[in-house]
Order: sequence, then C-alpha cells, then structure tokens
Amino acid sequence: MASVQQQASFPAAISAIRTRNPYSSSSFTPSPPLVSFAAKSPETYRKRVGRRFDCRAMVQQAVQGAPAAYAKEMERLSAKESLLLAFKDSGGFEALVTGKTTEMQRIDVNERITGLERLNPTPRPTTSPFLEGRWNFEWFGSGSPGLFAARILFERFPSTLANLSKMDVAIKDGYAKITANLKLLNSIESKFILSTRLSVEGPLRMKEEYVEGILESPTVIEETVPEQLKGALGQAVNTMQQMPVPIRDVISSGLTIPLNGAFQRLFMISYLDEEILIIRDTAGVPEVLTRLSAPLSAEPIAEYES
Repeated sequence: MASVQQQASFPAAISAIRTRNPYSSSSFTPSPPLVSFAAKSPETYRKRVGRRFDCRAMVQQAVQGAPAAYAKEMERLSAKESLLLAFKDSGGFEALVTGKTTEMQRIDVNERITGLERLNPTPRPTTSPFLEGRWNFEWFGSGSPGLFAARILFERFPSTLANLSKMDVAIKDGYAKITANLKLLNSIESKFILSTRLSVEGPLRMKEEYVEGILESPTVIEETVPEQLKGALGQAVNTMQQMPVPIRDVISSGLTIPLNGAFQRLFMISYLDEEILIIRDTAGVPEVLTRLSAPLSAEPIAEYES
C-alpha cells in the first residue's frame, strides 16, 4: 500500500520541481529577440548599438595610431636628412658667405626647410631644454645679420686675405654668445664674439638684445706666414712689446664694444629637436643651425608671462 502511494506521488513531485526550476523546458520563456526590443524602444536600441560601434572605433584608432606615429617620425627623419644633403650640395657654409650659392640651390634649400618646419615635434620651443647648448650656423638668408656682416667682410677684402671660417652660438641661462671665426692672410686667426640677452615672448617668439661685442686679439700661426710678410710681422711684434703695459694689456685682451641693448631683434623658432634649430626673423628669413654639443643641464627656460 505504501509503495503504491509513493508511485502515485512521484509524478506530482516531478511536476512541482519543474514548476520551481526556472531552467525547466516546460517553464522557461526565452527573452524577446533584438528586433522585438528595437521595435518597442528604438531610441534605447540606437544608444546601445551606437555605444558598441564607438568602442569598436576607439579600438581601431588605437591600433592605427602607432603605425601613423611611426610613419610621421620616418617622414621627419627623412626631411632632416634631405635638408642636410641640400646644404652639402649647395657648397656649405663657405659658399654661402662668399656668395657662390646659386639661385637654384637657394630655392632648393628653402623648399626643404619649409618641408621640415611643418613636422616640428616641439610645440613650445622657447621653453624647451633642447634650446640650450652650442649650435653651428649652417644656413642664413639674405636678411640675416650674420650674412650681412660676412658680405661686408668679403666686399672689403678678397677671400685670399680674409675668410670667415665658421660661426656658432652658445645658448645658456637666457643668454647667447655668437662667435665668428676669422682668418686673415691664412695665417692670422681672430674671433669676434657677440653677446646677446634672450627673453621669451611666447611659445614660439623670442627677443634678442645685443649686449656687447668683443674682437679678440689675433693669434699668429708662424708656420703659415708668407715669406714676404715675416719681416713686417716681426716689426709689429717688437712694436707691441715696447708699448706701455696698460696699452699692451688692452690690446692683448681684445677690443670690447659696449652695445647696452641699443640693437635688438625679434625672431620665431619654427623648428626644434635634439639636432636642428630653425629660426625666422620678422621678415621671414630662415636661419638653420645644427647642434655641436648638448646642454649642460636639462632644466627648461623660465616660462613667459602673457
């Protein structure tokens, strides 16, 4: 009798379990399809699907960003190499200061300068630590003070008598020291040093005030002095030795020309990285410099006040 009752109650127990189990095939009701949901709430559907596409777009941008940055960097390095080759093809610094650079070479160099400027990796070059250090002048245009001084020198003296071998500038702590290396008669070397004060006028613009100029006492390379000039050189040395000590000290220390900020100019830094510096004056004339030595410290220049 008990076994009959247990058999009779077994189907009822199974039915009760199915009723309580949400995953039972007889009680499970599937969720409505996405089309039905969209039909009921199209605005919510668009938001959810749109959010899904936004995430996919962000992932695609992240994946594509690295190759794009790499391609841009390769383009910048190629533009730098192209500009340096253009300097070499045009005859370099000597051809520039002596006026031997052709119009075709000038326009070619200027085109490559413009191409590199648009790839400037430094958004605020006036306060960048890359600005400090020693730089060598590679190129300056017709309106540059450096080229103007060189032209005056070579118009007065032929290249066999006077030669401007190179120009460089050292930038440190808001001051610049421009050094022009002169050679006379291929045997007498001298330097003209121009000290300037730099002030930041904006993220790209700076002001340069000329403080003083120093013409150092010439150094004679006796091995290269022509035979016909050795007698005159010996007389000049003897005359200097017979001068009073104060006058001799003044001559030996060079000639100092105080400028006290009487001359100044504004310029803009259009390109700066760890190797190349490009500036333009108010007339848009470019000057290109290449680094000779790194800055002593990596401290940035003080920010400008607007």
